[in-house]
Amino acid sequence: MADRLSDDEIAEQLPEEWDREGDEIVRTYEFDDYLRGVNFAQMVGEIAEAQFHHPTIVIGYKEVEIRLTTHDEGGITDADIEMAELIESERNA
Repeated sequence: MADRLSDDEIAEQLPEEWDREGDEIVRTYEFDDYLRGVNFAQMVGEIAEAQFHHPTIVIGYKEVEIRLTTHDEGGITDADIEMAELIESERNA
């Protein structure tokens, strides 16, 4: 399992548009309509399943919030950063 990252490592590696909230990294994505957000959440779920790293996903009317943390390590690890980067690359593809 991955080791927890230090505060400095998190600050250096955190993808643009993502924020840190305690022991999680968080981003809210906005969409033109509900179904686009649902489709995005499904795509995130597929990435998560492939990575065996499952985020908290909150689907709103025109937004989807993604929260990442490594529960086994009690904080943010390389696995969370990698998952955020994968989500970003798929979102921008």
